[in-house]
Amino acid sequence: MKVKFHKYQGTGNDFVMIDNRAYGLERDNKNLVESLCHRRFGIGADGLILLQEKEGYDFEMVYFNSDGSESSMCGNGGRCIIQFAKEIGVIENTCSFVAIDGPHEGLIDGNGIVTLKMKDVSAVESSFNDFVLNTGSPHYVRFLNSIDVFNVVEEAKKIRYSNRFAQEGINVNFVAIKDENHIAVRTYERGVEDETYSCGTGVVASSMAHYLKSGKKQNHIFVDVLGGKLQVKFFETDGIFTEVFLIGSAVEVFEGEVEI
Repeated sequence: MKVKFHKYQGTGNDFVMIDNRAYGLERDNKNLVESLCHRRFGIGADGLILLQEKEGYDFEMVYFNSDGSESSMCGNGGRCIIQFAKEIGVIENTCSFVAIDGPHEGLIDGNGIVTLKMKDVSAVESSFNDFVLNTGSPHYVRFLNSIDVFNVVEEAKKIRYSNRFAQEGINVNFVAIKDENHIAVRTYERGVEDETYSCGTGVVASSMAHYLKSGKKQNHIFVDVLGGKLQVKFFETDGIFTEVFLIGSAVEVFEGEVEI
């Protein structure tokens, strides 16, 4: 069977997108996902996303890491599927959809910038320069003086494969503070098992950690990642983060057909 796919990227975090309403691809085909995401023998991507029908919502987002595992929420993937849904005529400029971590809302402005509403966050562990929190996916955040010349993969694996996190895995973010409302982030993603150009849920986690570390000074954070720039906005009351938004571009790279 020939399947039409679209390749999208959000600040360099790239995804194979398939409108699964037309094909009914099974969710448990790990080998298929792995082969499509392979950068030598497939299309190549950090993950694969299926758009599916869901009663009460505009669509459902089903996300897989490049290793074939169905994964927790992907923020950049969420922004990309909103843009994808608009371009294939499922939505206009606003939407509500459901992902593995629950309902989300989205908005595309006149300049093509996508705003994704993320889940509320209430539990944050902290120890000086290190934070652990779940923003739809679990994240470990560590602050450093500089991340420009830094072996992200080597250092992240020490955390990701530590006794505490080895079984379930955790995404690891290294953060440098540029200003009170401006940070730079580099992320190692579980499932990809490598550094990626960007991680949306990691950017949100890093922004919240920066907010707490800086004494709750700014709730609108500008973030530099390897693949571009993002913004995060939120409110915080009594340790609970609400009205959390991830903001940035989502771009179609190309489309084609693949034999499955």
